[in-house]
Order: sequence, then structure tokens, then C-alpha cells
Amino acid sequence: MPWSVAPLRLGRSWVVAPDVRTLRERWNRLVAAGPEEREELFRSSRARTPSSSVAALPGQRTGTVRFAREPGPCPEPVRLAHGPFDEQWLLPDHRLIDTARPELWRVADERQLFAVEQGYVPGAAGPALLVTAALPAGRSPAGRPGRIRPLFRRPGGEEPNLAPGLLPWLSERYGTQVTAPDVLAWALAAARPSPAGCRVPLPAGPDVWAAGVALGRGLTDIQLRGARGGERPRLPGGRRPYVRAPIPARPTTLAYEPGEETLTLDDGRISPVPADAWDFQVGGVRMLEQWFAHRTTPAEPGSLEAIGPAAWPQEWTSELLELITVLALLAARDDERTKLLADAPLLPRTALRDAGVLPVPATARRPASVLDHQEEGPEGQFALL
Repeated sequence: MPWSVAPLRLGRSWVVAPDVRTLRERWNRLVAAGPEEREELFRSSRARTPSSSVAALPGQRTGTVRFAREPGPCPEPVRLAHGPFDEQWLLPDHRLIDTARPELWRVADERQLFAVEQGYVPGAAGPALLVTAALPAGRSPAGRPGRIRPLFRRPGGEEPNLAPGLLPWLSERYGTQVTAPDVLAWALAAARPSPAGCRVPLPAGPDVWAAGVALGRGLTDIQLRGARGGERPRLPGGRRPYVRAPIPARPTTLAYEPGEETLTLDDGRISPVPADAWDFQVGGVRMLEQWFAHRTTPAEPGSLEAIGPAAWPQEWTSELLELITVLALLAARDDERTKLLADAPLLPRTALRDAGVLPVPATARRPASVLDHQEEGPEGQFALL
């Protein structure tokens, strides 16, 4: 997947929140402030101030007049994969984001999937590659952030983001029709972390390839959580987590009782929670602990980040139950992923070069031209692409 994009650099944390209502309240608070207070609340950077002049994000109908002069109405928040297994909401206004990576927005549609490399942490547990249907921020819980690799280079599932010649070569090698989603599935199953980035070996035989693709498709379905027409993940009956004691209005601590398989949020209790779900890590960081921290860590009083729900919303409980399910299902297949390449003969590093697939042309490493719609530039002018 030669075309890759660096993670988004938001520049200010208040443009992201776990719920839509919070973002609208923050926007209204900012717009209602006077010029000096608005400047302070905005949290200017070298890339963005209330006086910055920037184009609209592709596919978004937001103002392009300088924010200090005419903020306009609150933009409709969009779903953002803020970090591993943590989908939140983002204000998609280019005037508020330091580096939004417009090339990603141009190809984000109902067909697109994004492979997100995770930062390398020596000896840390967890997958090296994840997949999401939501626009990814590319954040890594620890270590240096990896790269974002769209599956397709154009909207509508057009032009796979793969080295030219790779699909026919793999099809001939393994004796089956190999598609772009097959390659992504294999990568999810076989990816291994390394200091140089995500490493994806290729098997010598078709049987291991078929097993890896089947495993990767299962991992993809779990991580997409029903997006792209799939089914929402569910644990078998009797193992599904339920709220056994109500979660308090403002929980401050998260803990796990392994003997009872119970997750506690102060006096709130959820069970059964498999130990593997509690211990599931990416980059050496427990996902359940990070998810909880993103919703409960106190913010600076008076800042826009401090604006949030007065009490724990019901939708957060539903998201937590689903997250437990996702982590438990992924953990249940971790041994299968680990053993996939244990004794399998691998193709040598020179195989793709000998086949003429590598080196990849420079054009394949750059974003494709997407000119099927107009984009509004600064101050209402049409952008030239």
C-alpha cells in the first residue's frame, strides 16, 4: 500500500469530543465570546489562529471566511477514529485544525477503509496494524505514530492503493483471484511491528495465504463494528457483558476484579468481562483504561475542553459494552494470529523485486488526482487543485 499519509495534527483538543452535544456547546461558547476571550479559548498555534485564511475540507460545507470575522453556524460533527478502538466526534472545520490532511478527506466515503499503523514500542503487546471505516486521526497510544494507508486511491472504491502489478502476481502465485480487500485482510493477520514500520511477510504457499485472508477478514469484521454492511460484533450467549450495577454520574476510577470478571467504574459494575479484554493492549497501553481516561480526565477549568456532559451519558455505556465485546473477540483470535506464520515458509525479500512489482513508481506513492467536485477555497473562492 505505497500511498500513505501522516497522522492528523489537530492542534487543539477541544475540536474532538466523545459526543456531539458537547461539540456544539463548545462551538456556541466560543462564538459567543468577545474578541479577546475568543482568542484565549481558541488556543492559537503557528498553523491556526482565528484570523487564519484556509480552504474548506473536501466534502464539508463549512465557512471559509476568517473565523474571527464570521464563524458561521456550527458544522455537523463527523465520526473520527481518535485512537485505537476509540471512535469520537470531530468539528470538520479546516479553520480549527492545524493539519487536517485534505487528501484523506477526498477519498473518505462509504467504500473506503483505512489501515492504520501503530507506533513501534519495543517488547510491547498488541497488533501492529488496525483497520477503520471512520476517518482516522492516526494517533498512537505510545511510541512514534505510524502511517495511515487508504485501501483505495479514489472515491467509490476505485484504484486500489497497491503496488502496480501486485494483484495479478499474487493471483498467479496462489492460484486464486486476489482482490485489494484480500491483501488488506492478509496484512491485518500477518503484520508484525518493527523499528522501520509495519512489516508484512508473504507466505510461500497458497494454504497459508488462504488461512491468513480468512483470519484477516474476521478481524476486519470485528474492528468495523457493523460498518460497510457487516454485523455488529456479539459474544456468545452467557458471555455477553451487562451492567450489573448502575454507573454513577461522574465515575473517577476504573478497575478490574479478575475473580469475578467484573469491570468497576466506582460503584458501577459490568460483567462478565474476560480478562483478555481487560488486558488488551496496543503499544503497551490498555485500551479500556485509555478509553475511560479520554472521557473522565479533568480539563483546565474555564477552557473549552472543560465543557462536557453533566453526567455519564447512556450512549457511553453502550459504547463501552461494545468495546469490551470487540476486544474480547479480537483477543480470542490472537493465538491464531500469532501461530499463522510460526512454521510457514516465507517468500524471500527479493521475490517482489524479481517479479517487477518493486520498486514502486513514484506516482503510486503520491495521492491520485480527485477532480470530480469543486472545493471552496479561502474567503469563498474556488480552490484550484
